[in-house]
Amino acid sequence: MAPIDFTRLHPSYNPQFSHFPSRRSTIFSTKGAIATSQPLACQAGLEILNKGGNAADAAVATAAALNVTEPTCTDASIDIFCLFYDAKTKTVRGINGSGRSPKALTLEHLRSQGITGDSIPLTNLNSVTVPCAAAGWLKTVQEFGSGKLSMREILDPAIRLAREGVPEHELNSKAWQASENLIKNASPNWKEMMMPDGNSPLPSHVMTHPELADTFEAIANHGREGFYKGRIAQAVVELVQSGGGVMQLDDLAECDAEVIQPIKYDFKVGEAGDQGVSLWECPPNGQGLTALVALGIIEAVELQHGIDVLELEHNSALYLHILIEALRLAFAGGSYYVTDPEVEHVPVEELLSKEYLAKRAALIDLKKTGSITHGDPINSSDTVYLATADKEGNSCSFIASNYAGFGTGAIPKGCGFTLQNRGTGFTLREGHPNNVKGGKRPYHTIIPAMVTQNGELLMSYGVMGGFMQPQGHIQVLLNKLRGFSSQASLDAPRFCISAGLPDASKKNEDAAGDINSEIWFEEGIAPEVVEELKAMGHRCERATGYKRSILGRGQVIQRVVDPNGRRVWACGSDLRGDGCAVGQI
Repeated sequence: MAPIDFTRLHPSYNPQFSHFPSRRSTIFSTKGAIATSQPLACQAGLEILNKGGNAADAAVATAAALNVTEPTCTDASIDIFCLFYDAKTKTVRGINGSGRSPKALTLEHLRSQGITGDSIPLTNLNSVTVPCAAAGWLKTVQEFGSGKLSMREILDPAIRLAREGVPEHELNSKAWQASENLIKNASPNWKEMMMPDGNSPLPSHVMTHPELADTFEAIANHGREGFYKGRIAQAVVELVQSGGGVMQLDDLAECDAEVIQPIKYDFKVGEAGDQGVSLWECPPNGQGLTALVALGIIEAVELQHGIDVLELEHNSALYLHILIEALRLAFAGGSYYVTDPEVEHVPVEELLSKEYLAKRAALIDLKKTGSITHGDPINSSDTVYLATADKEGNSCSFIASNYAGFGTGAIPKGCGFTLQNRGTGFTLREGHPNNVKGGKRPYHTIIPAMVTQNGELLMSYGVMGGFMQPQGHIQVLLNKLRGFSSQASLDAPRFCISAGLPDASKKNEDAAGDINSEIWFEEGIAPEVVEELKAMGHRCERATGYKRSILGRGQVIQRVVDPNGRRVWACGSDLRGDGCAVGQI
């Protein structure tokens, strides 16, 4: 394979001649850029860049604004992860802002509450882990921010949006309507999340969020104590305990986010360390490891069979078969081993070793599919994603989620947000690495990503949507390596193994669902290709209309170089969402 010049747009790629509709143009900027799933939230990030803030400051401002514009997916009770590329040091670091279970939570308590399955039900308040978003925002600004802006200045756009009101956009309105009964059934304070007439908002209806604005004010004015002590903390604990939960004020008071060292896989890198790219992910308890393992298995398949997946026809049956089987193998290991590494050993190095990846790749038959279980490397999730970049060359890949839409649907009185249900990511089985335990972080679906080449940032990107996320990371990355533009790499039709999203009807399944289940193919993947995959043994379904939401919504900010050597940000935003990418002037 020829060296990958990923810093330039591929000269042979012309979106007019792609065999799928790429209906948006890539957005370019020589200064800063924001890409997210909601246009008004983009403006919050731009406001911070224009005030002198950097990519990390802008990411937190945008994330907070998304609490107002997309509360179906994110709110102040959620968890966050981010990756930050420092242009001066050419390093990638991250923040784990995911909360732990209450210290008093045990499997015995859950069984005593009548929970008999392998996971905590999505609406059960024992599924609420300690909200870590506020701690994550503060840690992101503290560690990676410019130091030029106060937290008050960074949260001001979100506070303003919440008090003045925002008109609902189409897809968020659709999600809101789908969750209306959940909210009304889960909380006596349901009117905090509904229109004055008691209904969910339709497109163009303006929603104000005064209680949420008060929550932001508390964080802006008092930092961690504003959220984790006093009125807000008390409201959260009282609500959880009213539903049979065991959360205490001490659980919130001790909450903090952590600086982490990301993990990576070097793909198509030569012996001299040149050519290829490095995919960066947050380490467990997130499922970014699944994406890295899948990429490693794909590379091992190439070596074993003497093929190059990038030379195969895009979205051909063989191409899709290799990706599907690699991801199924990766999920089999990830869903078993990924957990809180502070409580259980997660064999990251072993899972990413060439020897283990080769053994897993050898299980793939290029002519048919097969049943898959997790390997043994020792012996041989609704979500918002955003990307930001600044004029100094820094970039932030940032993700946040309340897991299922509106989480539990339960609203702490006077707080303006619903409680997430991340604890349903635990596996309720004695001896399982991800078994529930007090003070432990669960398996997490949300994962931001970055790509570098020879130490230089190439791209910040992510794809939202539960267990679709590592699948989206692989598909979008390979699209980029083919030379697709930032926008076209997102527009290209995708597949999704199983439903990809948490489902209250699947209470007894592992965190990652049934990896041997159906595969959903988006419209745009040729019917004859789907028929060929069926003949190979795949259980195939078609994703059309709103069902396309299971294929995720992504954002891309890529660094390219013009002929004069000037850095340009090339940005794309998924057409499956309400959002956009915008550049700074």
